[in-house]
Amino acid sequence: MVNQNLTATEIGFTHEDFAALLDKYDYHFSPGDVVPGTVFSIEPRGALIDIGAKTAAYIPIQEMSINRVDSPEEVLQSNETREFFILTDENEDGQLTLSIRRIEYMRAWERVRQLQAEDATVRSGVFATNRGGALVRIEGLRGFIPGSHISTRKPKEELVGEDLPLKFLEVDEERNRLVLSHRRALVERKMNRLEVGEVVIGTVRGIKPYGAFIDIGGVSGLLHISEISHEHIDTPHSVFNVNDEVKVMIIDLDAERGRISLSTKQLEPEPGDMIKNRDLVYDKAEEMAAKYREQLLAKQQGAAAAPAAPAEVVADEEIPPAAELEEEIPPAAEVVADEEIPPAAELEEEIPVVAEIEEEIPPAAELEEEIPVVAEIEEEIPAATETEEGIPAGIEE
Repeated sequence: MVNQNLTATEIGFTHEDFAALLDKYDYHFSPGDVVPGTVFSIEPRGALIDIGAKTAAYIPIQEMSINRVDSPEEVLQSNETREFFILTDENEDGQLTLSIRRIEYMRAWERVRQLQAEDATVRSGVFATNRGGALVRIEGLRGFIPGSHISTRKPKEELVGEDLPLKFLEVDEERNRLVLSHRRALVERKMNRLEVGEVVIGTVRGIKPYGAFIDIGGVSGLLHISEISHEHIDTPHSVFNVNDEVKVMIIDLDAERGRISLSTKQLEPEPGDMIKNRDLVYDKAEEMAAKYREQLLAKQQGAAAAPAAPAEVVADEEIPPAAELEEEIPPAAEVVADEEIPPAAELEEEIPVVAEIEEEIPPAAELEEEIPVVAEIEEEIPAATETEEGIPAGIEE
């Protein structure tokens, strides 16, 4: 006969133990977690996902991809299993909201940071232009090319649809800034075929108080005012006009900054010839450049012999280093100022407010009976990540 008066101690299993056991198999999800889930119902503007919670989770169509999606079937298929980002906590019906877009967004930033670290050249088509420059997409993220970093004779408006080689200037996920340079990519390509001491023919494309910008084969080099002549000149306008064809020598190649420094001063047979007799300078350019290269080679080899006349006028100490020139050249930071780059705040308008998302979510009461139980999913669910903190509010549609 069974003793009906067994105590909890004799049984060895209390109500508290039972509650703890239930709690062990009750999955806890938090915003920012990345969890596996299975699609079991596709709705017109979203989908129901089984992630092992008490109630089916919901992913709205605007959270299905970093790119625009017109139909859920473009991204998800029934019974498909994949990773989802938990976007919001449970609503009043106990339902979680999910996102694929946030996962793609985080991975896209990780990828562009890697490309920047590798100093890679990427290609992308221009999809729009604005007052400050052009807009492109890199790994699904919207990138900005400042007007000063677009190297083409075409008007900006005609660049839409054109595929451009680009280098990274700035990658800042926290500020939602992805800034690129077309000019730097072209300069790097051109630099692979250029050498210091080489004479090239170019065209004056712009004149500034600090020097003239010379187009050489599709890329721009700076002829600084201090490198025009050994004699003092007040302004480059007194020597050159826009569209003048000039013969110049390359004195510095800065691939990292995408800059080419040029000189006519080092080509003068006599000081002041660029002002008095420009044709003579051009006729003697190759000869003077050869002497310049010999002097560079002698310096590299540590030779102490003094150069023969008239090479005295091209002594090394008269060549200003690139660092001196950079002080007068507007740095990249100025040409990619905040006001030129569409701020993240403009992008936030494209992200649906959670309240708007929840209006599309079917109530839990209609769904709970259809949710399959997934008891074995616990081991596959990673611990809560801290990725939410790293996601800026502004995400491009």
